Amino acid sequence: MEEEIILEGVIEDIVYQNKENWYTVCVLDNKGEPISCVGTMPEVYEGENLQVIGIWCTHHIYGKQLKVSTFNKSLPQTVQGIEKYLASGLIKGIGAKTAHKIVARFGTDTLKIIEQEPLKLTQIRGISKDKASKISEAYHSQYEFREVIIGLEEFGINPTYAIKIYKLYKDKTFNIIKSNPYILIEDIIGIGFNKADEIAKKIGIEDNDPNRIKSGILFVLNKFANNGHTYVPKDILNKECQILLNGDKDLIENAFLSLSFDNKIIVKVIDDNTIIFLTYLYYGELNIATKLLSLKNGYNPSKELLPKILNYENEIKTIEHELNIKLVEEQKQAILSSLTNGVTVITGGPGTGKTTTINALLEVLKECDCTFSLAAPTGRAAKRISETTAEQAQTIHRLLEIGYVQDSKKQIFNKDENNPLEVDVLILDEVSMIDVVLMNAVLKALFEGQRLILIGDADQLPSVGAGNVLKDIIQSNQIQTIRLKQIFRQATKSAIINNAHRINKGEYPISNEKDTDFFFMNKSIQQEIQHIIPDLILNRVPKYQRVNALKDIQVLSPMRKGLLGTIELNTILQQILNPSQKHKPEKEYRTTTFRVGDKVMQIKNNYNIPWKIFAKNKMVIDEGVGVFNGDCGIISNINSDVIEVMFEDCKIVDYEFNQLDELELAYAITIHKSQGSEYPVVIIPIHSGPPMLFSRNLLYTAITRAKKMVIGIGLQETMCRMIDNNQEIERYSNLKRHLEIISEQLLC
Repeated sequence: MEEEIILEGVIEDIVYQNKENWYTVCVLDNKGEPISCVGTMPEVYEGENLQVIGIWCTHHIYGKQLKVSTFNKSLPQTVQGIEKYLASGLIKGIGAKTAHKIVARFGTDTLKIIEQEPLKLTQIRGISKDKASKISEAYHSQYEFREVIIGLEEFGINPTYAIKIYKLYKDKTFNIIKSNPYILIEDIIGIGFNKADEIAKKIGIEDNDPNRIKSGILFVLNKFANNGHTYVPKDILNKECQILLNGDKDLIENAFLSLSFDNKIIVKVIDDNTIIFLTYLYYGELNIATKLLSLKNGYNPSKELLPKILNYENEIKTIEHELNIKLVEEQKQAILSSLTNGVTVITGGPGTGKTTTINALLEVLKECDCTFSLAAPTGRAAKRISETTAEQAQTIHRLLEIGYVQDSKKQIFNKDENNPLEVDVLILDEVSMIDVVLMNAVLKALFEGQRLILIGDADQLPSVGAGNVLKDIIQSNQIQTIRLKQIFRQATKSAIINNAHRINKGEYPISNEKDTDFFFMNKSIQQEIQHIIPDLILNRVPKYQRVNALKDIQVLSPMRKGLLGTIELNTILQQILNPSQKHKPEKEYRTTTFRVGDKVMQIKNNYNIPWKIFAKNKMVIDEGVGVFNGDCGIISNINSDVIEVMFEDCKIVDYEFNQLDELELAYAITIHKSQGSEYPVVIIPIHSGPPMLFSRNLLYTAITRAKKMVIGIGLQETMCRMIDNNQEIERYSNLKRHLEIISEQLLC
């Protein structure tokens, strides 16, 4: 690691400065030598004295630069420095000419006059009392901002977050943070419990402070929510909180009561077990159950639709003839249910005719003059259903018209109960990926009389977000569910599809046969597997399948860590598929180097990041906000301020450097992150790992991502253990119970 150096000098020139994140490029006069300095430097201006600490780096275009990690500044002392400082645009109302007049009159006392005796400025022609007062106020405002930034740095808060904090709290910043630093968790994107706790310790807040205990409990509940749970049994929550907080049981119990009183958590006793929800997740599941049953019970076929239902068999024959297909009985039942029920679930594995069923259903809806919308949780899933149906489909977020809220942690949808969707039928695909929050948002935008059709494979992994929505709906037996089980003749020719169904039944796959699309390479040494995977991607697979190595082949790993985890594999694959070149821009961020041409993935939902779609003539043809967990793209440009990513749906997004924790290299991704996607070729490294990760439905999900070829590589015995392991990781969810209880109440 390079040793940091300290330099001092006067700012000669501000080459570039972003006023949003304060990324700055400036020239520092260090004893007559101009030094190019880059980094986050809030409110630095020409003429100021600066002490900078940083390391030397070499930019591929601009050459040698000092990458600044911290800095201190002081006001200029010389007449020339003061004039340059005032002329920099720092103080509203003072330009170059006015700065020259003021400094010519007051010399080195200028800044003291502005701060303490602003009325003396009226001695300058053109400066009134009102203007003098405003100049002084602007100067004090800049001073206040500077003091806050410096003060927050003492608490371990870097300038990026300090700017966000000051924008929100203004002159109350220190009072608010010293009173309760844990409020930053709710108010500032990017600050979590651990950072707030670190700040609290520097302030001197005790470990048993009630705000700390409450924030710790919410942190643990959110951690469980991020792992898919909508509630946590109280005994488990207690243990986790005591480990995190070193807290007294009574203090934690009091915090439970306080959080419940503040409506931050919901405490329920079910079958003598106390369970605790985050409030939004409790009501999310309750609202889903209530609305699903409302749609189910509130739908009656219209007079126009009844003749079609009564003449259903003839309608189906007509559709079969028009589409040149032959529907089996369960497909016909799925279509009939979609016409006669307010809510229908259609579920089935690969090759069971879900797409054919959807296409036939859409033809029936058109015949009935029913309006419909098609949507899916991800852009890739929406694109796929659009391609297979030749109908417009969109992401659920786009359907619900996600709104832009500056620096908000909450998603805002314009479509809701007050502004519902105006369609007769809403069809959602890949429903296994939809979590409680998103399903609740969808249902808020529907009303009685509309129909909802949910399509998905219940045997795949559940959603990344909290809840087990599809399985809970099916297992409740309260919503009409049609299971497509028959594998169609054309699908039986695919070893991928046959093996997916074999695995789902607990049988081992058949691989490496002649003319197959399913291969397994039995290798025991992990380092050897690391060498084979790049060779497969660059040489062997493209020759066999005629696919693009970067776009069409995806490595799916069960894990992030380890020699065959995504972190290690991404480093290896980047070096081979997109190596560093002299004139290829790149940006180091923490332990990752991002480079133009890299394949990357968004790893968290960002509801307010802007995107644009450009025509060939560079005109903007569409724009909006929101990039979501699992969206993949290619880095198209890197400049001194942002990384530009083009996503698969042609959206261009600019990431400021402080947003790069939202991106990861995506040459290899986890199987969980691949949900809802399809790739021509999938390579799956399978070696050793924890039983809770190496399960049957994980392997099933990975295999069903492939369209043309699956290559497993690793230990065959591990793959067999995965198939034998049908123990799914338990998810604490309450939707099934809500559906059962509300249905029972409606019958009374």
